[in-house]
Amino acid sequence: MLGWAYVYSMANAGRFIVIEGGEGAGKSRLLAALGEQLAAEGREVVLTREPGGTPLGEQVRSLVLNDAAVGDHLAELLLFEAARAHLVATLIRPALERGATVLCDRFAASSVAYQGCGRGLGREVVERANAIATGSLAPDLTLLLDLPVKAGLARRAGEGTANHFDRETVAFHERVRTGFLELAHESPDTWCVIDAAQPFEAVLNAAIAAVG
Repeated sequence: MLGWAYVYSMANAGRFIVIEGGEGAGKSRLLAALGEQLAAEGREVVLTREPGGTPLGEQVRSLVLNDAAVGDHLAELLLFEAARAHLVATLIRPALERGATVLCDRFAASSVAYQGCGRGLGREVVERANAIATGSLAPDLTLLLDLPVKAGLARRAGEGTANHFDRETVAFHERVRTGFLELAHESPDTWCVIDAAQPFEAVLNAAIAAVG
């Protein structure tokens, strides 16, 4: 086990599923519940997150999510990409190669939405960096938990665990949300948009139906 990752036993067909969304959308909760559901079906399920999932990734996570953050948008992106490259090489690819189902809380699309759209670095720059870091690995399915920005930020405030991104402007988070929705619109065959304002049971059921 590497870093923040949980492994359930029993193998099935390898599949890479990513949960994306803005702040407060409920990604971590869905990741855990969906992982339990798939494991109960007899699949080997690996749960991980970005940034994180490895000791290196967790160090990057602590750095980029703290109060001061990095201070430079390109440096922030490249830190995320370094953590992503390490996660893909040491955890995600090996798990997929042995036939596991990998569930990941955030992946390359988050960099497009947050650094490309939110920070204004542009999609072309971010997508080039993503391709290098991932070796062009793409999710088989992306579940986008969509929630109005103010509702998501209110949830995060209620949790009392705000990070650097939570403290960004509403306009920043609106750009992030728009970025995610544009990606989903462009790839309807591999993206599923789920209304995260629903009760959690409805969100989980929608995710289970999408995974199949």
